[in-house]
Amino acid sequence: MIIENLRIKNFKALQDVHLENIPQLSVFVGRNGTGKTTLFRVFAFLKNCLKNNVRSALNSEGGRMGFKEVVTRGHEAEAIEIEVGFRLEIQGRSRRVTYVLVIREENGFPYIAREILRYKRGRHGAPYHYLDFSRGEGEVVTNEEDFDEEEKPLNRERQKLDSADILAIKGLGYFGQQFKAASAFRQLIENWHVSDFHISEARGKKDDEEAYQLSSSGDNLPAVARHLYENQRKIFDRIVEKMKARVPGIEQVEVKPTDDGGLIMRYGDGAFKEPFIDRNVSDGTIKMFAYLVLLDDPKPFPILCVEEPENQLYPELMTVLAEEFIRYAERGGQVFVSTHSPEFLDAIELSSIFWLEKDQGTTSLHRASDFKLLQSLNCEGDPPGALWLQGLFNCKQLPR
Repeated sequence: MIIENLRIKNFKALQDVHLENIPQLSVFVGRNGTGKTTLFRVFAFLKNCLKNNVRSALNSEGGRMGFKEVVTRGHEAEAIEIEVGFRLEIQGRSRRVTYVLVIREENGFPYIAREILRYKRGRHGAPYHYLDFSRGEGEVVTNEEDFDEEEKPLNRERQKLDSADILAIKGLGYFGQQFKAASAFRQLIENWHVSDFHISEARGKKDDEEAYQLSSSGDNLPAVARHLYENQRKIFDRIVEKMKARVPGIEQVEVKPTDDGGLIMRYGDGAFKEPFIDRNVSDGTIKMFAYLVLLDDPKPFPILCVEEPENQLYPELMTVLAEEFIRYAERGGQVFVSTHSPEFLDAIELSSIFWLEKDQGTTSLHRASDFKLLQSLNCEGDPPGALWLQGLFNCKQLPR
């Protein structure tokens, strides 16, 4: 299940942004402050809405000002709108499902003005609203699995939520087969991984705990590495071989239990007998190992968002790291990456590259392959990174 389209209105600088035909791997470039981080924050925002409620998610994004700080400046009287279109197999047939969330504020209180989950019942006609809520009340179809029988009437049930700022899919999504589309979308949001890796949090002694996937901050890196070593040895050995090939001097990586019951990472340099603890190795070494652990995960996250993976890594590593992201996407995970690295872009297809521009405080988004000049130059041998460095990712200079 992948996201096919994304529409965002009045979310900070994203006053009206629409992404269509989203590929399995999407790479975003743009000057600082054009909105790359904001685009990724939309994913985190939806996840916070689901985990807690809309008010809490708005406060996480905008502080005490909440809605007023998140809504696009000059559009405070309007709604924040997020629309996500994705593919889902229902009754053996691939269906295009659309989820719409509209948030407003009234007298200082944010509420869900509209929440819709819709898709076509048959091959023709308009999509049916299988979930339609406003201000904490609405209707939901309870015989969703009967949709192939186009003549069979849909059973609609009126329901009321505890609050007007709680997502309807939060409750209905737990009922599994009865509300299949809602459940699938809830699981997609819950399993989105927005990487916010901090080397300082990955370093040093960590608790000896069970961990199967890398956390957003990377603070459980030793526990995940130990799990791979003990339960997925081929994957762990493959990661170490990649480290040996790409990071000078690295000959081994190990997880060492401490006397007081913790775990610590150690990296072996071929010039020395004893491995170094992670406090004595470079930031780039730790970050490269963390990315390989993330991207070789035997169970890929359905959506993976990574900002500027080039930080702390030398340029020659970026092409091979881009290839790792490509392989991850080919294994089934959908990937969104932002970057300033021309070396990273050189490994990416032009159709997977988008750039952001900002004008008068709002962001616009463009797909590189929509511009004939860029297509022509790329076909003649100019790699995307070179086109980016030349400043050709510029909507004002390019005829479509």
